[in-house]
Amino acid sequence: MRAMTLDLPPHADLPQRSSPVVLCILDGVGIGRGEEDDAVVSARTPNLDRMLATYPHMRLVAHGTAVGLPDDGDLGNSEVGHNAMGAGRVIDQGAKLVNEAFASGQAFETEVWKKLCAGKTLHLLGLISDGNVHSHVDHVHALVEQAAAAGVQRLRVHVLTDGRDVAARSALTWVRPLEEALAKHTEAGRDYRVGSGGGRMHITMDRYEADWDMVARGWAAHVHADAPHRFESATAAIEALYEADPEVDDQYLPAFVIEESGGIQDGDSVLFFNFRGDRAIEISRAFEEDELSTFDRGRRPDVFYAGMMQYDGDLHVPKQFLVPPPNIDRVVGEYLAHAGRRTFACSETQKYGHVTYFYNGNRSGYLDAELERYVQIPSDNVSFDERPWMKAAEISDAAEEAIASGDFDFVRLNYANGDMVGHTGDLEATRIALEVVDRQLARLERAVKKVGGVLLVTADHGNADEMYGRNKDGSVKREEDGSAQPRTSHTTHPVPLILIDAEDQLKLRTDVQGASIAHLGGTVLALMGLGLPDGYLPSLVAKK
Repeated sequence: MRAMTLDLPPHADLPQRSSPVVLCILDGVGIGRGEEDDAVVSARTPNLDRMLATYPHMRLVAHGTAVGLPDDGDLGNSEVGHNAMGAGRVIDQGAKLVNEAFASGQAFETEVWKKLCAGKTLHLLGLISDGNVHSHVDHVHALVEQAAAAGVQRLRVHVLTDGRDVAARSALTWVRPLEEALAKHTEAGRDYRVGSGGGRMHITMDRYEADWDMVARGWAAHVHADAPHRFESATAAIEALYEADPEVDDQYLPAFVIEESGGIQDGDSVLFFNFRGDRAIEISRAFEEDELSTFDRGRRPDVFYAGMMQYDGDLHVPKQFLVPPPNIDRVVGEYLAHAGRRTFACSETQKYGHVTYFYNGNRSGYLDAELERYVQIPSDNVSFDERPWMKAAEISDAAEEAIASGDFDFVRLNYANGDMVGHTGDLEATRIALEVVDRQLARLERAVKKVGGVLLVTADHGNADEMYGRNKDGSVKREEDGSAQPRTSHTTHPVPLILIDAEDQLKLRTDVQGASIAHLGGTVLALMGLGLPDGYLPSLVAKK
């Protein structure tokens, strides 16, 4: 339920500003240990360095329970990070909600679960790892065991390999035990096995309609059992694909099909078991929409389809889901719109939904079309280490125009470079990416100062700040040839918050304990001259 009232009193000390407040999110730019693999420190970033030396700044927590994840060991990610910033408080996120629903057994008492188990074959499709960003492998094992207990005789798991939220070539860590567990059920008289698979950045898990060909490749493998490679098992597939291309990591493994998988047929049931929404929407649409023009699906099987969660509550995608998603009401954007404040949001395709959909509490479209303008800069459809500059300059172009126009009270933008290039594991490319972003920071600073505004520079989680895999003792993991093992996943390092006030009237508070990115919601409202909503974490800014 949405709040009955969004009325807020004026802020006690900060009046409404006539100049804009700009929230700049440096995606994936954390504060690391400063070692050789810390691309944030080792890149040439004179503007960021100067800002940290000149302006008020502090560290914010951007992972674990501070952003609604189950455990403080859980890596932060862009989805929960932008949710937290826009919600202004800690919201229990998908991973935690699924854990609770599975532990209590509530998920398996639903009509959705019963219908899934009633299909001729139950297909479980999703990301296989313990990254806990999009999914968790423990959920897959629980689903397999619950299916067996419910009497399911035929089951297929379609494995999307990770290498992005976990180590680059770690798929067998989870696939081998999964196939062993499935084999035990087959030995007990059931027909349980892997059906198909491939890398998450090559098949199935596209987002923001950046590359529907990914979804088409996944659809062909999962549904039609049609892929360039066929193997006796997923373990054999991954081993062979590693050997065939020593450079490929799990993100980009080609699509493969397991012999006798059978594909997905009429009367089957399908559960997409990822809990995070952005990379689950398009494959859900492929199963559910009667009219879909984005690619030729060929035969579309008549199945019962459900998601682990509902990935878009406004569009009702998917229609059926196993666990209710987070209910994020009273977001910053709603309060601003209700108060008549005008908002501009911008990023490139890869992060556009983060400054809109996720920031707005998992809501599609405008909160108030008369007061808001959202701009998406189309991302290049290439590996991001090939073009580490991405669309940072174009985002700055749009932001500068919005700031100078006088048409907006709040401008928020996301530079995707630190995250998207960081995920490639290419240290040198990530350094270049951060150097590009650093130049954009100088542009934003000039634009904000010219109109007398306020600029907040922060990040949603760490990534580029640690580019080598590390052992528990902190030493660098090594490949067989002695080279450092690339790290492609996020980190648990804190992120910066830099306050740039053109009028030099503000300071950052030092009395807020456990400051996190969830405090940024109240901070933005305070800078807009609005009081703190019930339940919001306190603002981090005050008058000098």
